[in-house]
Amino acid sequence: MNASQAKEASADLKVVSDATCTFCGCVCDDIELTVDGNRIVKAKRACGLGTAWFLNHEIEDIPSCLIEGKAAPVEQGIRRAAEILTASRYPLIYGLSDTTIEAQRVAVAIGDWIGGNVDTTTSVCHGPSGMALQGVGEVTCSLGEVRHRADFVMFWGSNPAESHPRHFTRYSLMPKGVFVPRGRKDRTCVVVDVRKTKSAKAADVFLQIKPRGDFEALWTLRALAAGIPLDAEQVRQTTGQPLSVWEDLMQRMKAARFGVIFFGMGVTMTRGKHANSEALMALARDMNRYTRFTCKPNRGHGNVTGADNVVTWRTGFPFAVNLGRGYPRFNPGEYTASDVLARREADAALILASDPMANFSQPAREHLRSIPYIALDPKQTPTTQHAAVAFHVAVYGINVAGTAYRMDDVPIPLRPAFPSPHPSDLEILTGIEREVRQIQQAFA
Repeated sequence: MNASQAKEASADLKVVSDATCTFCGCVCDDIELTVDGNRIVKAKRACGLGTAWFLNHEIEDIPSCLIEGKAAPVEQGIRRAAEILTASRYPLIYGLSDTTIEAQRVAVAIGDWIGGNVDTTTSVCHGPSGMALQGVGEVTCSLGEVRHRADFVMFWGSNPAESHPRHFTRYSLMPKGVFVPRGRKDRTCVVVDVRKTKSAKAADVFLQIKPRGDFEALWTLRALAAGIPLDAEQVRQTTGQPLSVWEDLMQRMKAARFGVIFFGMGVTMTRGKHANSEALMALARDMNRYTRFTCKPNRGHGNVTGADNVVTWRTGFPFAVNLGRGYPRFNPGEYTASDVLARREADAALILASDPMANFSQPAREHLRSIPYIALDPKQTPTTQHAAVAFHVAVYGINVAGTAYRMDDVPIPLRPAFPSPHPSDLEILTGIEREVRQIQQAFA
């Protein structure tokens, strides 16, 4: 390529500053994207996961709407979707975690109009945290506060080195802050897990606890914080670590000026579940008798935190909400999507930005396959392949503007790189809501 050709090629490139990565819950909003037509060729400052998210993005050459596996106009698909939902006696709306909050709001509104069950992917990851939050409350903060204030950072049942690669460098361990001017040198890092993960390599203290022993370990710390004497042998047997180790950890925690505990599915999806989360949140609350301490879940999907917020705004509860009686009822285990499907209760479904056919239990998948359902997803998945109506939509954050919530409940605007020929989730859902209202009015 000569100089003139290189100049012409560079003129075709577009740079998008302060783009937002919606791959994980960090929702990093400092990415600089270089766009060549309908391809992203460079993602400056993105981590390995974010780089793959951007650079591997391609607009699939598939119809925007399929009805029973055959291409159809989008408006026809919207009409058919509305007919399925309004004819249902127990409709289910599930997913929501990988789309904008604007689309999430409309999805919940549809659930309200049809008297359906609304559940998010939170029910299979941090749902126990939402239950614990209602029981004991949460001492919380933003990631900005962690960056500028935290001198003690603990990761419990969480492996951000692999799941959130920029967590260490942008928010928790490495950055220099107002009150931690030397960055990593001013911080103590503790990792608690049942195995030695990549995150453990970054820790000053790594505690490998007994598998399924999180509850006992957390209550050991709560007892030490309250000055309650403990039996050393019982502590060793139940937690996998000697009492002296926990005493040393408690001294470090009390000596901190600003401490934070990040916890993951190693806490929420092991024995104890919401009881584990309650113990951890209560521990953070207890520590405020001595110093400033907070806790935050390390959320996975890009906008799963937004889904929790939106469903809570609209119904008063974060997930597993039934609207069949005209008012919201919350009951995990009864109204969670995996259980509703496994018990063969739902007779129609709207699946938004998730793939239950790939990760639900066999009974739940079998029942979902047996009922008419609508699926919205940017790519072909096992869920879209079996849908009565499948919409292939634009990707939020890359093709669609809107808002996503970071894992610390901070809203972040999305700056798309280039448009997509496919409609957005918001457009499809708005159309379905409109058709649902028209059908209901016609039979009123």
